Amino acid sequence: MSSSQEDLRRIALAEFASAGYSATSLQHIAELAGLSKASVLYHYGSKEALLDAAIGPAIDRMAAVLEPLHLNGLRGEERQAFLEEFVDFLLEYRLEVHIFINQGPSLVDVPVIDRANALVRQLADFFATHTSSVEEKMRFGVALGGAAYMLGTFHGLGIDAPPISETRAALVTILSELLTPVRTNP
Repeated sequence: MSSSQEDLRRIALAEFASAGYSATSLQHIAELAGLSKASVLYHYGSKEALLDAAIGPAIDRMAAVLEPLHLNGLRGEERQAFLEEFVDFLLEYRLEVHIFINQGPSLVDVPVIDRANALVRQLADFFATHTSSVEEKMRFGVALGGAAYMLGTFHGLGIDAPPISETRAALVTILSELLTPVRTNP
């Protein structure tokens, strides 16, 4: 990826996260990058292609994080490893997660958003299938969804987030405590 492409991807990600995909124009991204709209279209054939470049790597990473759930379940060490991997994913891709959590429901039929929504459904289906009570299902939803939403909110509201190392340690501890009483079915 060229420097121009990476700059455009980074600028688009920030704009899509702050103003929203629908409210962000290619012209505005071009202006922020100091390029013409034609240059943006040269690198990315459409706004949708730019969105895919901006959040696609996060969706690929999320798929990799979720893969062990179906292989190993969430018992003992697997649960802790999953939680740590999930927190690391959220911290690395908080803007991308912010986009597909907050804008995903309104961007149906956008392929990259459909991929993200499918993964979120896959995660929800896993917990629906592998937990036995409504309380356990809600614990997972509140814990994982709440962590994702909270990190995105730090960005969305312009709130200064604590240092990454402190945030990671706190999230892993909180998620572990929230999910300790939950038993998962094999």
